[in-house]
Amino acid sequence: MELRTLRYFVAVAEERHFGRAARRLHISQPPLSRAVRQLEADLGALLLVRSPAGVALTPAGAVLLAEARALLAGAERARLRVGAAAGRAGLTVGILGDGTDPGVLRSAAAFRRSRPDVDVRVRETDLTDPTCGLRAGLVDVALTRAPFDGSGLEVRTLRADPVGVVVRADDRLARRERLRLDELADRRWFRFPPGTDPRWQAYWHGGVEREGPVVRGVQECLQAVLWNGTVGLAPLGHELPAGLAVVPLDGLEPSRVVVAWNAGGSDPLVRAFVETATAAYRA
Repeated sequence: MELRTLRYFVAVAEERHFGRAARRLHISQPPLSRAVRQLEADLGALLLVRSPAGVALTPAGAVLLAEARALLAGAERARLRVGAAAGRAGLTVGILGDGTDPGVLRSAAAFRRSRPDVDVRVRETDLTDPTCGLRAGLVDVALTRAPFDGSGLEVRTLRADPVGVVVRADDRLARRERLRLDELADRRWFRFPPGTDPRWQAYWHGGVEREGPVVRGVQECLQAVLWNGTVGLAPLGHELPAGLAVVPLDGLEPSRVVVAWNAGGSDPLVRAFVETATAAYRA
């Protein structure tokens, strides 16, 4: 099994749709479909059940998804360690969700100006790992959101964003000026998969167990609201697709944008990045 094919499979399994996976991978759909079919033939097992609505994992596919993620993470660790041993000046930055936050853009520009000799690799991660792979050694530093288990990490707050409730634009709640958590008790929420950081889940689920579709990425959250009429929480100030609205929420502390890195580290590039990001977010 080639790593490229495993990346293809993971994208399809996470997106639950060949078209969305192809767009995520920046390839056309036919070669993606052929690669997955060849993988199934090589393994002698059906991995995905296709339907007009998308795809679903078979039991064999669920096993391969877990194994493929572990293999890809191991390959990334090997790449980073070999680069470090070779003495290359490089830094891997983890970013939660996407890199469209103005603070991220300012940080990138400022760090590039100050350290043009450094090769920066960006690893965008989904919402199931708010540390962006810090503990697994996949990144050197992360621009992310709290709260999460901070043991073994150093965390610095860069900004605090008020939070709102994302609903369909035709939902009766969309006409409200503000909402409280207790007014959402009877609604289905989008929620995160088992194994997601408990502090992270508790915050974005409003402190209680929720029922509803399981999501991994920002777009999946929005689509769950659009297609299923669920609700969920999101930081205010982000542009939403047509058909959705966000109502400010009372009673929940703001969502903190943070920079995080492994405690006890002495890498001067990490320290330089932390200081650059701090100044960029305050600008």
